[in-house]
Amino acid sequence: MDDRRTRTQTRTQAFEPVGTAPLAAVLGVRVRLVALDAAAALVGIVASTALRAPGPDAMVGVGLLLVAYSTWFAQARLYRSRFITRRADEVRRIVDAGLRSAATVGLASYLLELALDRVWLLLTTAATVAILSLEREVVRRRFAARRASGDRSRRVLLIGDNTETERFAEMFADEPRLGYSVVGQVDPGSASDPNQLTTIVLAAARAQQAPGVIIAATAIDMQSSNRLIRDLVEAGIHVELTSTLADIASDRLTVRPLGRFPVVYIEPRTRRGWRAAAKRLFDLTLSGTALLTLLPVLATIALLVKRDSPGPVLFRQERVGKDGYPFQLLKFRTMVVDAETMLDDLAGENEGAGPLFKMRVDPRITGVGSILRKTSLDELPQLWNVLRGEMSLVGPRPALRDEMVEWNDELYARLRVKPGITGMWQVSGRSATTFEEYTRLDLYYVDNWSLVVDLAILAKTVPAVLSSDGAY
Repeated sequence: MDDRRTRTQTRTQAFEPVGTAPLAAVLGVRVRLVALDAAAALVGIVASTALRAPGPDAMVGVGLLLVAYSTWFAQARLYRSRFITRRADEVRRIVDAGLRSAATVGLASYLLELALDRVWLLLTTAATVAILSLEREVVRRRFAARRASGDRSRRVLLIGDNTETERFAEMFADEPRLGYSVVGQVDPGSASDPNQLTTIVLAAARAQQAPGVIIAATAIDMQSSNRLIRDLVEAGIHVELTSTLADIASDRLTVRPLGRFPVVYIEPRTRRGWRAAAKRLFDLTLSGTALLTLLPVLATIALLVKRDSPGPVLFRQERVGKDGYPFQLLKFRTMVVDAETMLDDLAGENEGAGPLFKMRVDPRITGVGSILRKTSLDELPQLWNVLRGEMSLVGPRPALRDEMVEWNDELYARLRVKPGITGMWQVSGRSATTFEEYTRLDLYYVDNWSLVVDLAILAKTVPAVLSSDGAY
């Protein structure tokens, strides 16, 4: 009886709150964010009022709108970071809250017989949603910058001692922008039973002032994880459980009940049918328009290449396309004519990742070629490859046949889609990335492709090209 009482007292002490300092900081951030949202909403209201008179009951209408915005924004969980981690989720919630606010004010004006102009209400909604989205983007970038510098990081414990745990620790160390600071790690195997595991984890959380934990699902058995999660949540600890899934887009995952168990359904990606037709139409429209628009630029580059060094203007090289079919890739020539024959002599100078040959100072590159490579203008002729159906605007990097010698079975999956002029690898550091990262990004694109993903990559291509990030 005394032993049971002692264990109960020990567990009660273990469940004392970890601390309230992080809560105060979070509340301070939320208050500032609410104030910024209110200011952005007022700017939207003023802007729409300058275009359209709101009506005799303008002041009442503005007051109702502000109340509606604050209510629906809170309801949309726009002040909880875990619900707006992705930019797309935040924008979707802003639009939803804006439409609900407009509907609420419209219904209130009807019931209260207020004289509010409907066109003004629609203009106000559109302007406010746009300005709020812009304001949130500025805030998002500010937070990302502070997190990248080590500020505003969430102190967390990692629960686990296996490969998955190591990968998470490495990811948080390499990517501070994610906002996690690992302050400790607990091996579940160090506890003799679930009770002791809870005590160890809570003691470590208090000692490190960590209000959250991340549990590696592959490092702990189901009974222990269920018990630990219940105990930690009861103690006020924020718990995140890994899904054991890697490189699966979160928008493809749906958690649903299956009996007593929550299961994750993975939405399949269909690359056939109307989606394939839409991608092809998109490629034809943009590449055709770009070729016609850039004809003067293409002609100027051709003249510069011809004058800079003897040889053809275009460089043709066999690459591997969709389903392994070869095609002739076109680029503006950036090297001397006998560059291929010099490759064996330079093999020891390779700075590229895996089978990719890259040199920061390559003696084969011409003067004009160096500029073309840094600006990616040498790849403009590939628009013709897109028109011919051999490539797409967005896709994996077109590989050389020789590179495939070092591919593992998994990497052959990149041949399920057409190679692209730009892609995830190209906008993520290009030559500065490792071969493992190059592999992972290509496979991620193949597995999670959608038209929205293509648009996002195209939008990131412009700043990546302008910054010449990893281009050499």
